[in-house]
Amino acid sequence: MGISDRRKLPIGIQTFREMREENYYYVDKTALIQRLIDESKHYFLSRPRRFGKSLFLDTLKELFEGNEPLFEGLHIHDHWDWSVRYPVLRFDFSSGNYQGPDDLRKEVAVQLDALENEAKVSPRDENASARLRHLMKVLHERSGQRVMLLVDENDKPILDALAVPEVARANRDFLHSLYATTKDCDAHIHFTFLTGVSQFTKASIFSGLNNLINITLDARYSSICGYTDVDLDTVFAPELPGLDTVKVRRRVRRAL
Repeated sequence: MGISDRRKLPIGIQTFREMREENYYYVDKTALIQRLIDESKHYFLSRPRRFGKSLFLDTLKELFEGNEPLFEGLHIHDHWDWSVRYPVLRFDFSSGNYQGPDDLRKEVAVQLDALENEAKVSPRDENASARLRHLMKVLHERSGQRVMLLVDENDKPILDALAVPEVARANRDFLHSLYATTKDCDAHIHFTFLTGVSQFTKASIFSGLNNLINITLDARYSSICGYTDVDLDTVFAPELPGLDTVKVRRRVRRAL
């Protein structure tokens, strides 16, 4: 492999389209996506921040919306029905600060406004959970396809407010009510994937939602985010000519 094989390093890139169109290195995770979809429908994944969760969710969004050219050459390209496009609802709590008593409600309202405007759906209620239920029902009926629900950094509103216990509890209860729609509206949902950075918030936010599968410690999905040794030796090989990776690993193990 020479200079011509080298691509851009995907440092800080969280957008699947940009990664594929702008010639960045990309480690194919789509076989794992296919397994997730084939095996069940409601998932939770915990990983540290800056670990690739947002990129994975963006990959899901592009897949469900049927953007076939982005997936050419990847595993799922020849195993997916590109004639079907699913309505996607994506919430993102990775930015912003949620220490104030109304910060979370305002942020959810803003995100619901954007999703409703994009879908040209008029809300019938001010309550966030009711708005989400109505939106999923309308999208399902209009498109004939059930909804894909994606939530990034679902627990950040709680973690941000840990120093203000009353706000943290209020945020937890609000999110619990919002996410309960995944159970109440199961008939309108085809797939749900939520990410977070902690396990304890999963226990509190999703208590009672026994349809949510936690794949955080599932060995089959250990490589769903981040890179493995094999990825470094194959996908990133053009960046490591002459590097003795075995020697490097030995030194790292000794240092630990």
